[in-house]
Amino acid sequence: MKIDILTLFPKMVEVPLHESIVGKAIESGKLGVEVTDFREYSTNKHKNVDDYPYGGGAGMLLTPQPIFDAMEHVKSQNQQSAGRVILVDPGGKRFDQAMAEDFAKEEHLTFICGHYEGYDERIKTLVDDEVSLGDFVITGGELAALTMIDATVRLLPDVLGNDESAEDDSFSTGLLEFPQYTRPADFRGLKVPEILLSGNHGKIDEWRRTMALKKTLERRPDLLKTARLTAEDQKILRELQTPDI
Repeated sequence: MKIDILTLFPKMVEVPLHESIVGKAIESGKLGVEVTDFREYSTNKHKNVDDYPYGGGAGMLLTPQPIFDAMEHVKSQNQQSAGRVILVDPGGKRFDQAMAEDFAKEEHLTFICGHYEGYDERIKTLVDDEVSLGDFVITGGELAALTMIDATVRLLPDVLGNDESAEDDSFSTGLLEFPQYTRPADFRGLKVPEILLSGNHGKIDEWRRTMALKKTLERRPDLLKTARLTAEDQKILRELQTPDI
């Protein structure tokens, strides 16, 4: 996969990208990343990239020219294509695991990270998706883009080293992830559930599914509306919701 990032603050993204799982993906050649400072493409003699909005109002907007020209540069380096272009925007569609899985199918992604009060609306003619990290506002799109990139890259084949790790993650199945334990079996009186020590993988799978359903029911019941539930799952949920007598 190739990822391009357009930003005013390259150092905000360059250092984190070379750490942990994403960094290993870059080192192994599974991922290529290019960071472009679109201020360098400003034709303004002061290298300004923002201006006051027409019609008045507080704050400054990113002007179209530097971003349009930076996108032309990206295309020139990639056979005249920027791939799937994502505008990181608090007014966009909320990012979730399904979107990460969708992004992971692409060969090339380009993220445009904004600052200030927003974008000139004409910039949006360049993009395929407007995406928000959540219902809150941060000072720029860099941290949101990094989060989306991390969630996407870890889904690429062989990046985690064990593809089943991603399949069992919270939200990948539509449910929160079941509780997990490692050695020792007894830590200061806190014990691992006996079922996990039994070696009976069929029973362990049943326990894990039940615990995932229970955790989701308690913490994120809204997810159950769209989760892929079997008849057995429905039965377990009914039992979990039946008060003890």
